[in-house]
Amino acid sequence: MPQWTSAVGAAQLARLLQSQQDRPAGPGSRRPPAYRALADGIRLLVLEGRVPVAARLPAERELAVALSVSRTTVAAAYEALRAEGFLESRRGAGSWTAVPAGNPLPARGLEPLPPEALGSVIDLGCAALPAPEPWLTRAVQGALEDLPPYAHTHGDYPAGLPALRAMIAERYTARGIPTMPEQIMVTTGAMGAIDAICHLFGGRGERIAVESPSYANILQLMREAGARLVPVAMAEGLAGWDMDRWRQVLREAAPRLAYVVADFHNPTGALADDDQRRRLVEAARSAGTVLVADETMSELWLDEDVVMPRPVCGFDPAGSTVITVGSASKAFWAGMRIGWVRAAPDVIRSLVAARAYADLGTPVVEQLAVNWLFSTGGWERAVEIRREQARENRDALVTAVRRELPEWSFEVPRGGLTLWVRAGGLSGSRLGEVGERVGVRVPSGPRFGVDGAFEGYVRLPFTVNGAVAEEAATRLAAAARLVENGGLASNEAPRTFVA
Repeated sequence: MPQWTSAVGAAQLARLLQSQQDRPAGPGSRRPPAYRALADGIRLLVLEGRVPVAARLPAERELAVALSVSRTTVAAAYEALRAEGFLESRRGAGSWTAVPAGNPLPARGLEPLPPEALGSVIDLGCAALPAPEPWLTRAVQGALEDLPPYAHTHGDYPAGLPALRAMIAERYTARGIPTMPEQIMVTTGAMGAIDAICHLFGGRGERIAVESPSYANILQLMREAGARLVPVAMAEGLAGWDMDRWRQVLREAAPRLAYVVADFHNPTGALADDDQRRRLVEAARSAGTVLVADETMSELWLDEDVVMPRPVCGFDPAGSTVITVGSASKAFWAGMRIGWVRAAPDVIRSLVAARAYADLGTPVVEQLAVNWLFSTGGWERAVEIRREQARENRDALVTAVRRELPEWSFEVPRGGLTLWVRAGGLSGSRLGEVGERVGVRVPSGPRFGVDGAFEGYVRLPFTVNGAVAEEAATRLAAAARLVENGGLASNEAPRTFVA
């Protein structure tokens, strides 16, 4: 019986490997032998989760043809991977990827480090901040006070608590977007919302247009749902969407769905303006594409003079084109797994009906806590704390990275939680691998792209400040030097940081 559970074609593997080689080598870097470079490339793809564990690799001859190298090179690379524990083989069954004994299975998205690892590794993997106290505690206390009437019911509210749905609708109306409670469904975070939307509209094999780059966990969610991702390149820097490319993709590919982050885009931090939003909604409507607008960062403007554009759904008065997703996780706290969908009533009814076969509903206490925040003004005060934290962290991280890594380039966003950095010609995948071994965890650019794009980038979130930000930049600089010089000896221990 074969030990592999999926397969990677020769052409697909060649594309992923080519993305690593397209980046210019760092100054002073040594070129390894061809077989070693191939083995290292495959190992990095496995460690990042871009090639799954237990995936059957192409036969040596097939991969040699796809890469235009000798079969001897591929055979030597496979043998090196077997010796290191990253490949297993059996006559008649082929070769499949593995991880050495004792190594954790690689995550295909972005996951936070376990708390016990935080003493030795600075985690720049997740764009999430600590809770804005005392508002989390007050919200939970308020929820417990409001709980008794609900405790006498079955507790299942597939569309969400009526009080919270009404409150969310009222908040949209206050923003100039008239909304009824029947247009709101409360979900388990934004991920739960987008998962439900993808299953309703984007069945297996359906095309979904996505910004390139885009949020890594959403891309992986869509891949797991069997979607065919159609990347649409962002404009340079913080300019937002490239509308010519969007019109072309929507016209030619006719995707069933399109997913966008208009407000402080993750990972670039770009803010789409009113004209871009209007034109994208019009193009989506003409193509018959449902546009999913992720607003999870919409309240995280960090500069006082930022003027926020009209919500994307404000350019869709009939409500037939845009579905909006919001969440408490970024603006308030990641542990508050409350999200919501705003859409036409018939869409909400379909989402609610489908939910009977998924999670049935969202936890009541957490919904009551968010409702307490919305109804008392606690939300606005908590979000202001969050903005202050993110602003201070952004400025500290920018200063430290510019000092320690002057050859890295980026534009400073005016909101959001992330910095999208071109890593001076170095491989983001190798920086990610070496970084963890010197005590800093940073996600590489290809996690935010399709088919290996953005190898020369890393994403840095605004999650550390002061001495920790300075130490993070110091460790990133150490990782960069090691990548330039060919890596880190396996017996070299990571540094420990004491706050």
